[in-house]
Amino acid sequence: MDSKEQGIVWRDRLHVDRNASEPQNPLPAVCDVSVTNLCNAACDFCGFSRDKHLAGPRRYLEPDEFARALPILRRRRIRYMTFQGGEPLVHPEIESLVALATQAGMHCGLITNGWFLPRHIEQLAAAGLKRLLISIDSADMSEHELNRGLHGLEARIVEGIARAHAFGIPVCASVTVSRLVRYDALPETLARLGFDAVTFSYPRREPFGSTSLVYDEKSALVDLSRDELLDALGEIANLKKRFRVMDPSAALTEVARFVRGEEQLIPCIGGSKYFYIDWNLDVWRCEAWSEPMGSVFDFDRIPDQREPCNACMMACYRHASVLMHGAIAATDSVYALGRGDFRVAVSSLFQRSVAYSLWALSIEELPRLALTSLAGRIGRRPSLRQDL
Repeated sequence: MDSKEQGIVWRDRLHVDRNASEPQNPLPAVCDVSVTNLCNAACDFCGFSRDKHLAGPRRYLEPDEFARALPILRRRRIRYMTFQGGEPLVHPEIESLVALATQAGMHCGLITNGWFLPRHIEQLAAAGLKRLLISIDSADMSEHELNRGLHGLEARIVEGIARAHAFGIPVCASVTVSRLVRYDALPETLARLGFDAVTFSYPRREPFGSTSLVYDEKSALVDLSRDELLDALGEIANLKKRFRVMDPSAALTEVARFVRGEEQLIPCIGGSKYFYIDWNLDVWRCEAWSEPMGSVFDFDRIPDQREPCNACMMACYRHASVLMHGAIAATDSVYALGRGDFRVAVSSLFQRSVAYSLWALSIEELPRLALTSLAGRIGRRPSLRQDL
């Protein structure tokens, strides 16, 4: 059975009776929130493209309802939130949404195409925005603008990044693996534009039926073969020597296993420590899932879905899963010991996947976080290069 078939089997096993009062793992959780299905860009590979009309009737997240949901999200230990779309900056009250989440104790990020960024960045900074991601499709910015259908976008991105830095907000490029990407040329372009780092997303070829699916499966730009994807993953790994790449090496290795149809080491944390919320305030295990877990207003009564799944290669979930898996297992082990369940405590810890996750965290991520923290304390931005 290949990895896709394994994922389908696990998907069919998800709806099992569980004790909703079961203590939840106390580690903080992550949530991506789509605030609208509208976008001003015309990307070839995106289902939200302004001229494809794949997203249905226009929708906006309602701020008052979002405010009502935030205490529930806090109780589910959501501490990190990323606003997305569509294009989140077309939401007429995006600054209010960021401010509401910040006031509720969330560490807020936002991903944008950058067109409206100069208009909004000051208000977003005042609202409490802590992280900014800007989509980049190519090292050739004229090619990027052509794919986005936004002539003059480069200048707006440069201005937006400069102003974000003036407010102390780090900016990361978000690059979709596609036929537009020339990896060897990326560092020079990203450095020139002012980016602090880059992260990559991998095109999904395994849609489960979500109404929030981003990638247009008919696009030739992301219809990559197995060998093309593996070559891209190798290029990304090599890029770490020249630029700060946020994709953990262990996650790249896991995605390569997926592409080759090999057994995965680390199950996805979607549905337990990573959630997706759409503009209807429905909670999903992930963006690609076939049906929501339920309304956010019922979230207190919805148990975590911790049944293993490795049915896709969505980057944000892969990265977080690799980095959090070991810590989650260690915490679960402590809880099991507290209940006197020594067998479960031992089995939670002594797994190859746990060792792999802890290795990834200690070897790559913790040193990088320490260096970033040191750079902040001495009053300068982190170096663009991986070898600070």
